[in-house]
Amino acid sequence: MKKKIAILGSTGSIGKCLIDIIKKDKKNFEIILLSAEENYKDLLKQAKLFKVKNLIITKKKSFNKIKKDNYSKKIKIFNNFDNLEKVFKKKIDYTMSSISGIQGLKPTIEIVKYTKKIAIANKESIICGWDLIEKQLEKYKTKFIPVDSEHFSIWYALNNTDKNLIDKIYLTASGGPFLDKSSKKLKRINIKQATNHPNWKMGKKISIDSATMINKVFEVIEAKKIFKIPYKRLSIIVHPKSYVHAIIKFKNGMTKIIVHDTSMKIPIFNSLYSSKKILKTKDLDFSVLNNLDFRNVNFQKFPLVKILKILPEKTSLFETILVSINDKFVELFLNNKIKFTDISTKMNNMLNLYSLKKYKRVRPKNIEEIIKMNSKIKKDIDFLVSK
Repeated sequence: MKKKIAILGSTGSIGKCLIDIIKKDKKNFEIILLSAEENYKDLLKQAKLFKVKNLIITKKKSFNKIKKDNYSKKIKIFNNFDNLEKVFKKKIDYTMSSISGIQGLKPTIEIVKYTKKIAIANKESIICGWDLIEKQLEKYKTKFIPVDSEHFSIWYALNNTDKNLIDKIYLTASGGPFLDKSSKKLKRINIKQATNHPNWKMGKKISIDSATMINKVFEVIEAKKIFKIPYKRLSIIVHPKSYVHAIIKFKNGMTKIIVHDTSMKIPIFNSLYSSKKILKTKDLDFSVLNNLDFRNVNFQKFPLVKILKILPEKTSLFETILVSINDKFVELFLNNKIKFTDISTKMNNMLNLYSLKKYKRVRPKNIEEIIKMNSKIKKDIDFLVSK
């Protein structure tokens, strides 16, 4: 019997990687739903290749364009995620949620009830709304797998392990393109330099997040929420080769180190298939293993990592504020409105405002509160920049 699946964000890098995996095993899969924000051309190609009968495309302009294609007359195309009950008559086997940004939160929460397993590759959903997602997972008995390479590695290493035995978890950071660049030279960094990641092919936004290392702050927050580990037992260690993805030290003296190639195909493949399915990969690279080159984080060069010291242990709207501020300042940098170093300086200044720090004590009750806060922060920054 074919495995029924859905891919939210199918035209992004994660979605395309999953599509490539399934393409080689088409006879065993039926794609029930694909979604994209605006890339209707790639979405149509994917739909025709797999004979997909349900599409969601959220940008109105792209929605109007895709409706003109002859193939669109044979299928259902929606402009939002409000009608999932029309798409799914019963639970499907697997969903990949890889919509980037906070706009991925609502679709992620909404689709949980319709799937037996959900793989989430959306940082913002987990950081801002994990409590809401977890309630849905428990209510509908849906299995969850994190797809980020670090979190998948931790999840894989902790399989059937008592979490009380964990002494420390280390998440590795590549250090991005500026690891060995002096702090003084960072003031003259341009967009091309900042998006030129040495190990991974990523979109502009995540590449900038890697260059400032805020992506690791986000990943620590995710790990804390997913695995219910306090911040004091989570740490970042710089590993330029990106070969080791997580290190877990246990209280019994044992340590697990998870290693795999710098390819998202590995966690995506393993989230889709059972452990019996074989993925052909390269042999272990002992030249890298013989020189792992672990380093402590340079807080002068990566000041955003210090944000971890001011985060509340309990879930709050402050995490949404953090994500929203970063999104906006990265957007301003990519639009040549601010310098690269301004991202860190301006973020730290804003996060120390009393008017925002008070939200450390406010727990989000629903999706609407998170979305409203995200919108408010971005409008506030637009107002400040325009003055």
